[in-house]
Amino acid sequence: MSTSASMTPLSVVMNKLAAKGYSEEITIKEEGAYLGNQDSPVYQAKDLTIVRNYRFEGESDPADMSVLYAIETNDGKKGFLLNAYGTYSDQDTAYYDAFILDVPINEKAELEELGN
Repeated sequence: MSTSASMTPLSVVMNKLAAKGYSEEITIKEEGAYLGNQDSPVYQAKDLTIVRNYRFEGESDPADMSVLYAIETNDGKKGFLLNAYGTYSDQDTAYYDAFILDVPINEKAELEELGN
């Protein structure tokens, strides 16, 4: 179990993910997911794979409560999805929850060392 003293900060994990190519933010809309901006192709849940997720507890500041997903597309692109949870969640739509629950998970062990 991680303690607040041993937890890697969100910003550090995001920088490490970016160095591995997970630098484009994924946005989920009612019609699907966009990688980077809305000029990108629209991806459906089946077109994505969650390869790692990281939970940040926000022990010192409840605003830090979030989940960071490292995601790969079926056409080889990489990105991330950041979502606050609890009181600060900005993703309280029915389509967001349904979409993220349908994304397959196939975690990559090499991303584990990026955060605890």
